[in-house]
Amino acid sequence: MKKLTIATRASALALWQAYHIKDRIEASYPEITVELNEIVSNGDKVLDRPLALIGGKGHFTKELEDEMLAGNAHLAVHSLKDVPTYIPEGLELVAVTARQDQSDVFLSHNYESLDALPHGAVVGTTSLRRRMQLLRQRPDLKVKDLRGNVNTRLRKLQEGQYDAIILAFIGLHRLDLLKDIPHAQKLSLDMMIPPMGQAALGIEIVCGNDKVREIALSLRDEKTFICTKIERDFISKIGAGCSAPVACNAVVNDNVITFRTMIGFPDGTNVMQEKIVRNIEESDNLGFEMAQIMIDNGAIKLLDDAQKIAFKNEMPQRL
Repeated sequence: MKKLTIATRASALALWQAYHIKDRIEASYPEITVELNEIVSNGDKVLDRPLALIGGKGHFTKELEDEMLAGNAHLAVHSLKDVPTYIPEGLELVAVTARQDQSDVFLSHNYESLDALPHGAVVGTTSLRRRMQLLRQRPDLKVKDLRGNVNTRLRKLQEGQYDAIILAFIGLHRLDLLKDIPHAQKLSLDMMIPPMGQAALGIEIVCGNDKVREIALSLRDEKTFICTKIERDFISKIGAGCSAPVACNAVVNDNVITFRTMIGFPDGTNVMQEKIVRNIEESDNLGFEMAQIMIDNGAIKLLDDAQKIAFKNEMPQRL
């Protein structure tokens, strides 16, 4: 094999991720030339309303998968949090890279922390998960939808359209954008539980090519793969879609896994939260077990009700 093609979204962060994987592959396989196939995903095109109102899944992955199935790419690099738990026939999620900082970060030009925000302050976020957790802590805040790429979101913050916004720390760190924000507060995992797969890259390949599979497996971090599999198993079993606020995060320290989950209403009410701590050797079915615990406690109805009320009372501002 002399050439390998990576399918990637065309956003700045996605390209950073794709070039990072390109560099790793070329360092390990100097005989292979790696090129990028840049694609604009549906999620990057629809900027006038929340993705939760569009319906369907795979807003940031489908076009990349179509390119692979059409023979125009050997593998795709995804932000794992964007990858649905269902993988199309003919494709396989083979590897997950070592996870970096999973935190969300509070950003503002005028207020140094979430606690410092005045009553009724406007906070921007695209995520129902963040909306739920923000309003649970600060029900006085006004949360408005925030779409666009990272630079667009930061520009809207600078223009004063929001008092603060919440973004994933790792993307800002990778693009070296934090230095331009006067106030940045990293939120602890207890304060803001991340989504499935945050801060890890998913490597999806076309089935049947042993060399591509070997290359993808060389990128795999075993402990991150275990943790993100737990998260993905949980999401798969509980049936959580993009119209429901769901947080789930597994971390491993000294071969002990801590798995936190939270679901609830977008307004921060009716929250159900669980935590399990277990040795990594006994964690194979932890995601499914956690989902069953929450299902037994009424999670299916809670998710159904949450989906019905998501954005019901306030259509987020067209931005």
